[in-house]
Amino acid sequence: MSEAARLSPEAARGGADAAPLAGKTVAVVHAAWHSCGSYQVNVSQIAAYKRLGARVLSIAMMDDIGRRPPHGGRWAGYLAATRDIGADRRFYSSAPLSALASRFLIDGWWRLIHGDQATWLIEIAKRAPLPEGFEGERIDLVHANHYFTLPFVETLRRGRRIPIVLETQDIQARQYVLRNKGGFFIPPYATYDDMLKIELEWMRRADLCAHLNEEEHEDFQKLLPKMRHKLIYPAVAEAPRARGREIVIVASDNYANYMSLRWFLQEVVPRGGAARVSIYGNIDGGLRKRDAALYEAHRALFKGRVDDIGAIYANAGCVLLPTVEGHGLSIKAVEALSCGAPLVATPLAFRGMRVDPRRLGNVALAENSAEFALAWRAAQARADAGETPLWELSDTRRLYEESFSPQAYARALATAVATLGIM
Repeated sequence: MSEAARLSPEAARGGADAAPLAGKTVAVVHAAWHSCGSYQVNVSQIAAYKRLGARVLSIAMMDDIGRRPPHGGRWAGYLAATRDIGADRRFYSSAPLSALASRFLIDGWWRLIHGDQATWLIEIAKRAPLPEGFEGERIDLVHANHYFTLPFVETLRRGRRIPIVLETQDIQARQYVLRNKGGFFIPPYATYDDMLKIELEWMRRADLCAHLNEEEHEDFQKLLPKMRHKLIYPAVAEAPRARGREIVIVASDNYANYMSLRWFLQEVVPRGGAARVSIYGNIDGGLRKRDAALYEAHRALFKGRVDDIGAIYANAGCVLLPTVEGHGLSIKAVEALSCGAPLVATPLAFRGMRVDPRRLGNVALAENSAEFALAWRAAQARADAGETPLWELSDTRRLYEESFSPQAYARALATAVATLGIM
């Protein structure tokens, strides 16, 4: 019997009356992050499980040592920024300050100063206690995000056999190598292979590995051939339909975005002529920290972080995706797809998608800085002529609805979870 055949007809179609997980409790375990792509993935997971009829718990684990949550450290900022998470009940945990009196300094911190972020996060998760008030909860399924939450998941399961779906969100060892380029560590340095070995060792404890882009799906199938794998594109909350004329870049502060924006400012802007762009997001702080001179030279382009990013997309006439660095699916690229605006993009912006961007009618694909600047200038000319996007006829909008919408995600998730025998 096929996976889809195990579901009711309504569940297989993902209809409004589909509730294959009615009466079940699902714990979505995730890092206590916000204002980033991973947080939006967590929100969409919770919404999808609720769409499938489950009662959903959000369990946030802080990737640091601190006071009992939700007090102290980064908890206040996290709570303020995550009111829209949508779970039926929320829990919090972090490794306590008392961990510093244990072997943590040897097992975790000593490895971290050599760049071994993989071990550091595992050791934190091992010491994160059962969340306050969690004792009466009984879980039917755990949806864990990132391998490093799995020691914490073992604490939550309390010896019970509960199926685990692990959503990888890229090979984390790749991200650590990128981060280490901008940090200060001492030799001998942790290598990609060192950190990948730890990642794979913990991943083997999951029952199903869900991958949110084609590249990591293929990579993990080769790295862990005996495990079950499923490609499930994430649901990304749709942006408002683009109806404006402003040309925009939206970027949060991470190293890949910094490298991409640096390329845009150094290589594309000098060729842009009279073309204009507004850059939104907290990437301004990241650029200022890493290259103050470059930031000052282009300070006027930056608009900073905004509370309502949807308003930015609604006023967009074109979205620029100058992506030259990064791994995994680009959440901001999917957001841009959803608004239906014309895009000027490098091929790497579409990484991890089973799509040929050259076939998307409202995408100008640029292989180099000269092509990017040419397409940007053309977009500016359309804006100056008063043209606005026709989002309802947009190829990118249709791609979003078919592959990245909440409905598409819930359908794919239901099919995957059906193989675990909890429905």
